[in-house]
Amino acid sequence: MITPTSLLNPDAFLSPLAIDEAVQRALDEDLGRAGDITSLATIPEATRAQAILVARQSGVIAGLPLALATLQKLSSDIDVRAHVRDAARVVRGQQVLTISGPARAILTAERTALNFVGRLSGVATLTADYVARTEGTKMRICCTRKTTPGLRALEKYAVRCGGGFNHRFGLDDAILIKDNHIAVAGGIGAVLERARAHAGHLVKIEIEVDTLGQLREVLDTGLADAVLLDNMDLATLREAVRVNEGRLKLEASGGVTLDSIAAIAATGVDYASAGALTHSAPNFDCALDIEA
Repeated sequence: MITPTSLLNPDAFLSPLAIDEAVQRALDEDLGRAGDITSLATIPEATRAQAILVARQSGVIAGLPLALATLQKLSSDIDVRAHVRDAARVVRGQQVLTISGPARAILTAERTALNFVGRLSGVATLTADYVARTEGTKMRICCTRKTTPGLRALEKYAVRCGGGFNHRFGLDDAILIKDNHIAVAGGIGAVLERARAHAGHLVKIEIEVDTLGQLREVLDTGLADAVLLDNMDLATLREAVRVNEGRLKLEASGGVTLDSIAAIAATGVDYASAGALTHSAPNFDCALDIEA
């Protein structure tokens, strides 16, 4: 039997526990206390159906493991044939999944499954558009923590499906020193000394700077691993790359859009982070059609 993990993008990361938790939470929200009273009232229990999950636009698919897990949680008698797996490029009208089994379970799962695929495919498709505009450069496009509460693992997985890379997942997996940390701690030197004293040997330290002067100050300390160049124009980004001389990884952040990403990549920075990948991705249009 096909499993949710078999539909995952093999080059991305998503725990089976995260899939199960997200699906259970979504079904709890939708089914409430009495279940799908429409399907229970109108569809005889023994009725079987076949349905096709179809893409209504071209793009990059993500979220199929969530759709499958939704169906299988509602019935062990569901049979699914996958025509693609996550991270595949599809065209408008392409069949993605063929589903057969108890009609009640299919109808009950429909909206939850489509919500997962629509949301995550939207993130993957937008990310792929960003990545395409950086072709020929070394720069990697990364997501941020600007994610839907409770869906971060899923949305960051979808970014990977679109060819992007993940920034930190939370406050606990890397040290990112922002301008407010610098202000409270008493300056760049002081904040980096404290960070380095507390960081484990596997924990990276990145610090945000607004000016070339601050960048030079960071370089002089020798205590950071990466520098976030905040809201710098293209000329300043190019100068930052020259001043850095390859010593630290440089990340451009702020003002990173589809229109600006190609020019940012051309400056020579190593990374660009864009909250838009997750907070502004449009829904991917897909549908579940019952076959007569």
